[in-house]
Amino acid sequence: MFATLFFLSSGLFLGWSLGANDAANVFGTAVGTKMVRFRTAALISSLFVILGAVIAGHGTTETLGQLGSINALAGAFTAAFSAAISVLTMTRLRLPVSTSQAIIGAIVGWNIFAGKPTDLSVLSKIVGTWVLCPILAGLIAMGVYFVTQRLIVKWRVHLFMMDAWTRLGLVVVGAFGAYSLGANNIANVMGVFVPVTPFPDLRVDGHIWLTGTELLFLVGGIAIAAGVCTYSHRVMQTVGAELFRLSPVTALIVVLASGLVLFIFASQNLEQALHSLGLPALPLVPVSSSQAVVGAVLGIGIMKGVHNIRYIVLGKICLGWVVTPLAAGLVCWVLLFFMQNVFMQIVAR
Repeated sequence: MFATLFFLSSGLFLGWSLGANDAANVFGTAVGTKMVRFRTAALISSLFVILGAVIAGHGTTETLGQLGSINALAGAFTAAFSAAISVLTMTRLRLPVSTSQAIIGAIVGWNIFAGKPTDLSVLSKIVGTWVLCPILAGLIAMGVYFVTQRLIVKWRVHLFMMDAWTRLGLVVVGAFGAYSLGANNIANVMGVFVPVTPFPDLRVDGHIWLTGTELLFLVGGIAIAAGVCTYSHRVMQTVGAELFRLSPVTALIVVLASGLVLFIFASQNLEQALHSLGLPALPLVPVSSSQAVVGAVLGIGIMKGVHNIRYIVLGKICLGWVVTPLAAGLVCWVLLFFMQNVFMQIVAR
């Protein structure tokens, strides 16, 4: 039992890192514009990210399983630990790095070490969403910004009323964004442990109340919440203030746009509804809240004038996105070598 908890600790570490980095982006713009207190943002994020993880975290986990099904607990530990190290390093550099990219890089690193094939069609689908995610968030933000500006002019909303509605809106869409992030990104934290989950189904009066996978997601969601509460303030300032100066209204638009993108890529019900109507659906893939927020911020920046965008900050963020999966894959390969040959652990079967 102790060994199982030890191996699971890397997933908790990764969840904490995600909370410190990616989950912070849900309220980063709100905190950066000083419309919502950090403590309020952390509390709401923590609650709804856990709900999203437990209720709707299954869809994106299946996609990660198609990329690489890690079949040994020590291997899952190493992959999650490698991703966590990469994310934490980028967080200390105040870069909103992608946890999704980190765990994908680590899984590919495990595939290479274990001699397992990497499904290139699945990998290309995932990488494609890394490009599509910020673009989609930017387009949604631009559309919502256009409509909002027209409504403000038409209704002539009083300044104090606008302030009150904006604060309320930031809290509501922030809660939605946190739920969507939990649903979408719990796969990054606990997805590699699903094939080897140590938790049995939790039964009450003979009925399954929570499955072993849902218990795994619950533990991961709590780890994410811990990261939000203890270490997320640094990245909130980078996204919320340094890339592009946002007004309270545009901050609300950014949170809404990023939350919608995360929801679209995580909702099994939406996917089924679109298929039933004969419409194409986006793949259920864990995407980065960092990429969604940055894309939405850039969309607002384009609408307000591209000269206001801080391109040096944008360049540093993009560099982090490129380096992260490569670093995570390399670190994973090296650590797997030590786990197998020094610590004599079975990392692949």
